[in-house]
Amino acid sequence: MKMANQVREKLVPGGPVPTFQMLVIRPGAIGDAIVSLPAVEFLAPDEIWCPEQNIPLFEHLAPARSFYATGLDNLTLPETTLERLRPFRRIVSWYGAQREDFRRQVQTLPFEFHQAIPPEGCSMHAVDFYLAQVGAPPGAVPRMPIQAPPAGYAVIHPFSGSPRKNWPLERFRETAAILQRQLPVHWCAGPEEELDGAVRFPDLRGLARWLAAASVYIGNDSGISHLAAACGVPVVALFGPTDPRMWAPRGRVHVLRFETPPAQVAEAARILAR
Repeated sequence: MKMANQVREKLVPGGPVPTFQMLVIRPGAIGDAIVSLPAVEFLAPDEIWCPEQNIPLFEHLAPARSFYATGLDNLTLPETTLERLRPFRRIVSWYGAQREDFRRQVQTLPFEFHQAIPPEGCSMHAVDFYLAQVGAPPGAVPRMPIQAPPAGYAVIHPFSGSPRKNWPLERFRETAAILQRQLPVHWCAGPEEELDGAVRFPDLRGLARWLAAASVYIGNDSGISHLAAACGVPVVALFGPTDPRMWAPRGRVHVLRFETPPAQVAEAARILAR
């Protein structure tokens, strides 16, 4: 891991300001962060600014700071924020491309702005969209540096960032009832998602370690489905209104549509299970 943060801590007030090659600024939800992991890795940044919850997704690439703690989202950037930005020779940002006021405030700094979300009608996978933005070749698979031998259980996460992307909970329950004839099924949910008996973790570090040991995972078009795939877990992903050609997790992934009956979903999971 690069040592930009440690160097900063040793600075003497009034002393020389060191320079760093690159800062990457990547806001967005969990899934957005994971599909951009190969692009960020290609850039080899000295530091990454991202939402607090996403720090575990990036910290293996470079020291990661909370995007909001830097003050970058303020309407008027504090001088302390500008001081943190000045040492970088290159700043690759997926934040601020549509904010004229922000671009004006940082116009003297070496910012490179990129579109944060693939446009409507984009013909390439989201991973390749972000890779193309930074001049990298297509085809990479997002990976988290977490390995665990299969522990013989299935994980179901029946939620996503939008209700319209959720396969009905009752169909997940039917799938679980069939699948658990072959292996134990554990349910997974976030802090604000209502599901009795679900396994919950306070951060993505613990969740990723637990997911990595699963034999198979079933979920919607969600950030947690992308996380499971990035941890090397076989994934059955249920897609409804969104396009899997752009948003399906990469890895050992089997995509099914909402109209697929629970018995077929369970069978797909059984075949994929490690």
